[in-house]
Amino acid sequence: MIPLEGKNIKLRAVEPADLDILYEWENDPGNWTVSNTIAPFSRHVLQKYIEGAQQDIYEARQLRLMIDRLESDKNEEETLGIIDLFDFDPKHRRAGVGILIARKEDRMKGIASEALGILIEYAFGSLQLHQLYCNVSEDNPASLKLFEKSGFQRIGKKRDWIRMENEWIDVLLMQLMNPQDS
Repeated sequence: MIPLEGKNIKLRAVEPADLDILYEWENDPGNWTVSNTIAPFSRHVLQKYIEGAQQDIYEARQLRLMIDRLESDKNEEETLGIIDLFDFDPKHRRAGVGILIARKEDRMKGIASEALGILIEYAFGSLQLHQLYCNVSEDNPASLKLFEKSGFQRIGKKRDWIRMENEWIDVLLMQLMNPQDS
């Protein structure tokens, strides 16, 4: 089994204690564009989601992991974001990837890169996936850089895919193949 821990962060399962932080993040309109959300979530819906998150990835077809910073000097952990495998297809051995680093002050510090690296190793090593993919809007250069730095390649463009206020934004489809399958 691949450990879900890196030098500065660890990935862990969603716990009931995460309800408040998920409620805050899922109901932040600033996150709705990347999560394809158009309305707030109730605490009840999120509580049911957390209960269902204990299902195996083969049952649920998705896996959400919390991103915690490892605080070695304080012996504490702080939750910084979430990383998801979604649209899991065991027959074709593929899944989509999504990531959120919640606070702007925590972005551009290597947290997302480390979390994505851990997830890629888990997806290819433990789950033995053949490929991962993601959809990144063209107006998100930080995410494009993150995924390209992790080896994802641009393989297509969905034109006018996302509507933001009065403009349309293209979305790039990116893919990473398992190098062990080559």
